[in-house]
Amino acid sequence: MKFDTVIIGGGLSGLIAGISLAEAGRSVAIITAGQSSLHFNSGSFDLLGNCNGELVTSPIEAISSLPASHPYSRVGVERIQALLPAVQPLLGRAGIATTGGYTRNRYRLTPLGKIKPTWLSLEDIATFDNPTRLPWRRVAIVNLAGFLDFYPQFIYAGLTALGVACSVHSTTIPALDTLRKNPTEMRAANIARVLDAEAIGVLAGRLNSVSRDADVIVMPAVVGLNDDLNLRLLRRLVARPVYFVSTMPTSVPGVRTQISLDRYFMKLGGTYMLGDTVISGNFNGNRLESVTTRNHDSEPIEASNFIIATGSFIGHGLKATPDSIIEPTMGLDIDAPHDRSLWFKKNIDDNQPFMSFGVKTDNNLHPFKEGTLIENLYACGSLLGGCNPVKEECGAGVSILTALAAAHNIQSQFSTNRHD
Repeated sequence: MKFDTVIIGGGLSGLIAGISLAEAGRSVAIITAGQSSLHFNSGSFDLLGNCNGELVTSPIEAISSLPASHPYSRVGVERIQALLPAVQPLLGRAGIATTGGYTRNRYRLTPLGKIKPTWLSLEDIATFDNPTRLPWRRVAIVNLAGFLDFYPQFIYAGLTALGVACSVHSTTIPALDTLRKNPTEMRAANIARVLDAEAIGVLAGRLNSVSRDADVIVMPAVVGLNDDLNLRLLRRLVARPVYFVSTMPTSVPGVRTQISLDRYFMKLGGTYMLGDTVISGNFNGNRLESVTTRNHDSEPIEASNFIIATGSFIGHGLKATPDSIIEPTMGLDIDAPHDRSLWFKKNIDDNQPFMSFGVKTDNNLHPFKEGTLIENLYACGSLLGGCNPVKEECGAGVSILTALAAAHNIQSQFSTNRHD
């Protein structure tokens, strides 16, 4: 098998890169083992929420002050600014409607009742323009009886601290009775599977009943797993605006985002190799010629260009051994100290060094292998080092923008070759 580009990793970064190239008419294959970090997504995509310990209001301005090692700095501020306007329309073409913009952060309501800066959010996620003055006066916080992965009192405490009058309610519908017999089954994704159009109608009636004195309803994100049809139906049937807060994983908005991106990529003609894993790369000098996968071990998959977006430690894109940090798929060079004592700090609240580890690349996102730059391979997303995506609240932005940068670099090669 041969493609223009092969992408290793099917999370947010891999899918955005694949879609960008497929929209340009390229033959693209994504090789992915399965579940990605999108299954933990909050329903929002952060660009840069914290810089040097300070909350960020204007992300582009803050990006310009980041160190040279940061992925944004490697891509370049001017290029970041050029790529940003393409993101929301791309998500929209995949059927993911979002609110927000890149010139100024919005703010989202977290499951702990905190207000955090963010970039883009799904339309149904609770977000605001001002972190200290919310547009609501009275909020009905509604949970489903027996659902233990949502804590209304946290939301209550957070909103009342901002001067919002809140009431807390618990409701249920007959469709959930079977799940409720076993508490381990009352999970967000399972509830979303049960809530068909008929159940949504019943739930809408219950929400209308308990929220008569409220301006809006806030509830856990348990509607719309495979698409947003039932979610839109619920919001249409309820008399007041309904906003959702993501729960403990698995995240229903995150899974819906993954499914929407998967479907759009395949609709564009992309090849999606789900349930497969790259076990080695076949190099010739400073080029990667093909990869061997677990399911195609006798038939290497060839391409002109490759993108590796396998994630950080949680996605097994990086691995810690007793004496080193490695990139296990191809043995790419890593930016990390050899001294294990420098990998972490004993205080869990400190900025943990290992969060900033990643593969070593040049400013065009080409990684190195044994000191040699691999000219037709690009590294994207959380596999890159140089930032702490949790502390800086930039994980989704790094994934999306480095993916687009790599895709544009690849596309420019095809354009140059055509002109030549």
